[in-house]
Amino acid sequence: MIIPVTAVYASITGFLMLFLAYRVSSFRLKYKKGLGFTEDRDFESAVRAHGNLTEYAPITLILLGVGELNGVNTQWVYLVGLAFIAGRLLHAWGMHKGRGGAHPARLVGILLNWLAILVMAVLVLINAL
Repeated sequence: MIIPVTAVYASITGFLMLFLAYRVSSFRLKYKKGLGFTEDRDFESAVRAHGNLTEYAPITLILLGVGELNGVNTQWVYLVGLAFIAGRLLHAWGMHKGRGGAHPARLVGILLNWLAILVMAVLVLINAL
């Protein structure tokens, strides 16, 4: 069975991950730093924006895929996936603009991501019972 909705969100996540990885790599080349980061706040926030995506994307995409495969209403999968992507974009933007500090987009982004995980986990569980 195919999971086209999850495939769309996984692809968008892949593009975002490559963009964030490119930002980190650019800083690594600029500062000739293979591990860690320098005192540059932009470098540190780029590393954390990428790292945060790699921490949250797998479980969210797994839940989307399991939900889609197990028959959770497709509209819910689309809506949760959209919230996830919007949250990830806002978080990355907030990390960049806030230079790793507090920023409204960062806060809204992570709350959307947490909400996406919570809603999809509940939907998958309800559907499985």
